[in-house]
Amino acid sequence: MKKIKSILFSAVILVTAAGLMSCKKTQTTSDGIEYTYIKEGSQKPKNGEFVLYNLIVKNDKDSVFISTYDQNMPGYLQFNDSLPRESGMDEIFLSLKKGDSIAFQANSLKVFGENNMPFFLDKEKDVKIQIGVIDVLDQQGVEAYFTSLQEATMKKQAESAIKQLETDTQLIQDYIAEKNIKATRTESGLYYVIEKEGSGPEIESGDTAFVHYAGYLIDGTVFDTSMIEVAKESGVYNEQRDNAGGYGPLEVVVGQGRVIPGWDEGLGLLKKGDKAKFIIPSTLAYGERETGGTIKANSILIFDVEITEVQK
Repeated sequence: MKKIKSILFSAVILVTAAGLMSCKKTQTTSDGIEYTYIKEGSQKPKNGEFVLYNLIVKNDKDSVFISTYDQNMPGYLQFNDSLPRESGMDEIFLSLKKGDSIAFQANSLKVFGENNMPFFLDKEKDVKIQIGVIDVLDQQGVEAYFTSLQEATMKKQAESAIKQLETDTQLIQDYIAEKNIKATRTESGLYYVIEKEGSGPEIESGDTAFVHYAGYLIDGTVFDTSMIEVAKESGVYNEQRDNAGGYGPLEVVVGQGRVIPGWDEGLGLLKKGDKAKFIIPSTLAYGERETGGTIKANSILIFDVEITEVQK
């Protein structure tokens, strides 16, 4: 069944209950996948109910490449006894019951199918799979479950952000002391310096600001700039970008969430003609995300900006 294979490939699945070894019932699917019940449940889903489960998948070297534990998001399948069993994986997933804990090893091609085969797997090799059913819930129950999970995740992220901001603030304070920078701190944790004042209109939410900028890390590494000269000097010049006219002031609609929060807030403090420096804690930049290249998780970002135009 393409739907189930797609769910498996996108990593929305699985758990192990290896410590709950009561009985070891073994069954075999029609295409030869032999799976073992570490624990067998009893509550079968009814049509329209949702089976929530955790999933771990390992390659032939025992390296985990799918885990709902890491994603903090269990998989789910809406049960319907009329769904066709087109493969052994369909048979396994459509027979899951509340309390089931299943483990098996099978050929990766049988598990994923030709169309959903991860590029890094050898179709001749086996993968190891563990599935643990969390619950069987109706529509209202599954909505409540994921709402609660989302709230818990948001709370955890907020607590983590508070701690990270404390760390970032100390690093920023050390940096501005070392560089003898007289910066102003906003309530959110943004530090800014207006290095040259302009005389044009102030930027308000919804305005379009045209911004020349150079962005760099706290160690001085430049990761992006709108200025060709700076790009060439810092080794980040891109000829394709130049040929496409990609250098020049960046057009930003301010206060609409189209840029990182540190920029939205910082630009709102400026006016046409201002030259300023933003020192942005990671919590107002990309947080725990890695954007690739030089910007790693929890990176403090520094921007030198100049407002060349403001359109109301």
